[in-house]
Amino acid sequence: MQPMQQLIADLRSIANPDKAKILSGFFKTGKGQYGEGDIFLGIVVPQQRKIAKEFGLLSLKDIKALLSSRIHEHRLIALLILVQQYRKAEEREKERLAVFYLDHATCINNWDLVDLSAPYILGEHLYGKDAAVLLRLALSENLWERRIAIIATFAFIRKNRFSETLWIAEVLLRDQHDLIHKAVGWMLREVGKRDIMSLERFLKNHADAMPRTMLRYAIERFTASKRQYWMAKKAGGRDTAAARRSSSRIL
Repeated sequence: MQPMQQLIADLRSIANPDKAKILSGFFKTGKGQYGEGDIFLGIVVPQQRKIAKEFGLLSLKDIKALLSSRIHEHRLIALLILVQQYRKAEEREKERLAVFYLDHATCINNWDLVDLSAPYILGEHLYGKDAAVLLRLALSENLWERRIAIIATFAFIRKNRFSETLWIAEVLLRDQHDLIHKAVGWMLREVGKRDIMSLERFLKNHADAMPRTMLRYAIERFTASKRQYWMAKKAGGRDTAAARRSSSRIL
């Protein structure tokens, strides 16, 4: 049996229909939801990581085929294998894998797929290089490309470099999707864990414009009194903006 066929058979052998129903709801696969049409086998990530290690030499042709599958676990295991390959690759091969990742970004179409791959491939690759591609992704109409843009900067944050995260966070400040609010807030919180002053400077400039979810995620590790302060500042900014709009109508 070919490696690709064996991998698919191994996944099928541990499929869990009951778990699949739970995951289908958790990842919003219903009509009109962000994961519409996604099919789950019901396999948890630790199980997939174990299988991914056995197929670390899978070809990019087979990885591409898995990424094109409607089955969620096929796409996730493809990305887990790609992360493994990137970590072990020489510099020239890393470039090829990063380009491959970007070329197939539209297949990375749920939040776990993004979160388990973007920092470890694209983020690692862009560290110390021109990160302008992150701006292109942040400005994309595709939800998942926007999430890739901010989550990829986790690789920078881990190396105590915060400028790209703060830059992309500002670009995404008025994004309409809850999954972007959560992702940006999460990355801002990670910045704050390493440099509280950088986070507080960002909040001073932008807290009143931040969606509530984004702000709540960003300040999650603050003391209760500091959380109250920033949430009140958000409420005050909203009230001030509303007052300005009301005044303009009167005038």
